[in-house]
Amino acid sequence: MEIRRYQQSDCKELTELFFNTVHTVNSRDYTKEQLNVWATGQADLKKWNRSLQEHFSVVAVENEIIIGFGDIDKTGYLDRLYVHADYQRKGIATAICNQLELAVQGNIVTYASITARPFFEKRGYKVVKEQR
Repeated sequence: MEIRRYQQSDCKELTELFFNTVHTVNSRDYTKEQLNVWATGQADLKKWNRSLQEHFSVVAVENEIIIGFGDIDKTGYLDRLYVHADYQRKGIATAICNQLELAVQGNIVTYASITARPFFEKRGYKVVKEQR
């Protein structure tokens, strides 16, 4: 596995990975209705690309296939961290998160899903407030 910086040509594949991951991995913790609101399948590629280019964004690649990605902004807001459903529990999120955390100084904040919460808690993140 290789972790590399995001490239504009990755954008469409990342939005597809996002949609598929949300609708498979997160389906055990959320209703179909919640998943459809979270990941509609109608991603605005220009908006995604702009956001990913403005943030420190990395992708995990194996055999020329993007298997995960994440991004963090300059303030320490960890925006996205997603790993392909077929590559869960293989250290990919850890490798991506390690790179993201090294990119900023100070506190890091994220809005973790119910599914991702245990991952972040194992890394020492604390719940400040639960959202619904």
